Parts: sequence; C-alpha cells; structure tokens
Amino acid sequence: MALSVRTLPLRGFLVPRPQPTRSQDAPSPRLPLSSAPAPCRHKNEEDNHSYYVSRLYGPSEPRSRELWVDVAEANRSQVKIHTILSNTHRQASRVVLSFDFPFYGHPLRQITIATGGFIFMGDVIHRMLTATQYVAPLMANFNPGYSDNSTVVYFDNGTVFVVQWDHVYLQGWEDKGSFTFQAALHRDGRIVFGYKEIPMSVPEISSSQHPVKTGLSDAFMILNPSPDVPESRRRSIFEYHRIELDPSKVTSMSAVEFTPLPTCLQHRSCDACMSSDLTFNCSWCHVLQRCSSGFDRYRQEWMDYGCAQEAEGRTCEDFQDEDHDLASPDTSFSPYDGDLTTTSSSLFIDSLTTEDDTKLNPYAGGDGLQNNLSPKTKGTPVHLGTIVGIVLAVLLVAAIILAGIYINGHPTSNAALFFIERRPHHWPAMKFRSHPDHSTYAEVEPSGHEKEGFMEAEQC
Repeated sequence: MALSVRTLPLRGFLVPRPQPTRSQDAPSPRLPLSSAPAPCRHKNEEDNHSYYVSRLYGPSEPRSRELWVDVAEANRSQVKIHTILSNTHRQASRVVLSFDFPFYGHPLRQITIATGGFIFMGDVIHRMLTATQYVAPLMANFNPGYSDNSTVVYFDNGTVFVVQWDHVYLQGWEDKGSFTFQAALHRDGRIVFGYKEIPMSVPEISSSQHPVKTGLSDAFMILNPSPDVPESRRRSIFEYHRIELDPSKVTSMSAVEFTPLPTCLQHRSCDACMSSDLTFNCSWCHVLQRCSSGFDRYRQEWMDYGCAQEAEGRTCEDFQDEDHDLASPDTSFSPYDGDLTTTSSSLFIDSLTTEDDTKLNPYAGGDGLQNNLSPKTKGTPVHLGTIVGIVLAVLLVAAIILAGIYINGHPTSNAALFFIERRPHHWPAMKFRSHPDHSTYAEVEPSGHEKEGFMEAEQC
C-alpha cells in the first residue's frame, strides 16, 4: 500500500520547510471548493482559527502558571514514564486514552507520542509523522536518549491527558541546555501548551535535520486506485487545516490555550445542520445521517455515498417526504420494499472493494433497481443458478467415478497409460522441506491487501 502525504493541492510528500518569522494560521492551499475554511491571521494575543481560538499567555501572566499541570504532584498511579521513548531518538509509541478526546470535532481514543516534542493524532502510523495530524507544543529534533535525566512522561486522570518532555536535549545542540514543556489534552476539547524551560530562542533552532513547528494540524485520507498496480489502492493524506504559532513567543513560563469552536460534525439532525450559523458551509447527508462541510476525516465516506450531490438544492422537508414515500404501504411494490432495500445496501457494500468506489450513489442505484426489476425477475435467477450448479456438480462427480472404474478395468487403455506416464512423482507438491535456506513456505501477501499499523522512526 503506497502512502503519500499532501498539502492541498500539491502532489507527493509534504516537504518540511522553515517556519515563518511571524505568526500565522496557515491552512494548506485550498481545494477549489467554496466550503474550504478561510485562513485567519494572528492579531494580538487571541486569535480565531476557524476550528480553534488560541490565547497566548506570557511569563508574567498568572494564567500561564495556572495552566501548567504539575505531573510531579499528581497521583503516582496515573503517571507513567515511557521507558522506551525516554531512552531513544526519533521514536514514537501509541497510547490509549481513558476518554474520547475531540480533535477538530473527531472523537479520538488513541494517540501517538513522539520523542520529537509532538503528539501524532492520526489513525495510521507512517514515516511522515511530522507532516500533518499533530499537536506540537515544540516539534524539533529532541533526543531523550542523550541524558539519563531526560524523560518522556504521560499522565491521565480521566479528565486530562498530559504528555511532558522533561529535560530533553536537542540533537547536536546539547550545549544549549535542556527543554521542559508539555501538551495537555482536556476532555472538553481544549489543548494547552505549557513551557517551563526553553533555554534558547525557538526561531534559532535548525530545521535541516528535523522540522521545527509549534501548533496544530489535521488531515483526511483518500483511497485511490494505484496507477501501477490495478489491484491495490493508494492512500493519500490531504492536510485541510493548520495552525502555526509564532515561535518567537515560545519562552520559558509561557503558555498557549486552544479552545475548540463548534463544527458541523456536532449537529445530529438535519434541521440543526441546515440552520447552523457557523462559518463552515454545513450540509446534511441523509444516507449517513451526518452533518459536514466535506472537510473532515470522514471525507472518504462523504464521497463514497455521494453526499455532496445528494445535498445539492435539497431541504430537510425533501428528505422527510422521501422517507414517507419509501415507508408508504400504498406503493405498488410494497411487498418487496424490504428485499429491494437489502439488495441495494448489499450492492453498495460490495462495491466499496472495487477500484473506483467514489462514483456510486446509493440513492440513484436504489431508484434504478426499483425501476428496472420486477417481482418476477427478482429471485428467479438465483434459484435457477442453484439448480444448474447442483446438476453440474453431480455430473462431474459421476464422470470422475466412471472414468476411474474404466481405467481400473482397462489398464492397457490409452487413458490408463496417460495417467501412468504422469504419475505423482512427476508432479510438484506443496509441502514443508528441511532446506538450509528455505525451511518453510512463506505466504506472499496479495498486492491488494492493506497493511496498517507499521512504524518507522526515521522521520519522527
């Protein structure tokens, strides 16, 4: 399974680049769709980023100290030192949360902690962890394995999950001193960056060996057929939003608090979705019973089920009328409605494994089935095929038995001589053999299978 990370609408892997000297909310280049969120620039100490509002607190403000979570004073049973991450460089490890954390409106129960000063929030681990889908208080080339005093600690009390990079050093810049900072994920969706010790100016940190970022990012995945191998599908990651903080504002005893803003995903009904006054262009997908702008992690489903086309020019009343018509007992096909619905759903589920699964509209397919299938034609081919298959199987077995009887009774016949000349010791056999280089047979994974959950640390 090939995987690429993209910043819309560029192709290929996202290439890390030096961060700007001024703070900005930098969503990736937008898709040519009107519903893409507009970028917002930093004004002063509080900024609106469409999905979050950020507030920066300087060293002299009491709020910066209030936001810091003192892990040392927490319940020891809830604090864990990650021994592997604390002794390695450019590694990442998955951790399960005790609560669902809403990230860009998506509930997450599993995150990935990286030694490089950030948390990866994606579902699929890949080489380019630093590209997108991250919570980065200070992403840089940290090496916790350099010092025995360096640790990566996490704390979970059911209402907040904290990751603290404690006394970690920059690879190649150890003489600058140690860094201590943390990221706190609150159950209500708030994200807090706390900085206790920042011994040098963050803009001076080199990004030649590792990206240097402070902020948030999220992306969605799309599965497309691979141009090289028709049986396989290629996973591409599209970053749809990013928040970049001003690195010059990251200093000792400062803090940043991100408060989540409402998104389309929070609406659970058509009326609430269509009447939403959010800045996003929310649309209701009736088949998924979901409100979305089309820019979230569920975009693959949004495309597969034709939600953008379904919502065009339609109102909630239209969907209610459609449900009423489908449930009405007066329709001419009422005895078969249940079967037709099942058939339509089955066809759609099966089609998700085909090469092009983005063009199927379940509603259009359902209407076509109702118009083209009659009660007489539906079901008859299935019974006829079953009968034909049974008859052919019986005839084949009978032919094999008769052939065996004939060969056994006529050992000098041409048929008997044909099989004797090709007796089993000439046939290849699949069995285990004791060979120095090939002790067992290895199963080759079909090219169409997806392989997830692998971890490579070179790019962390």
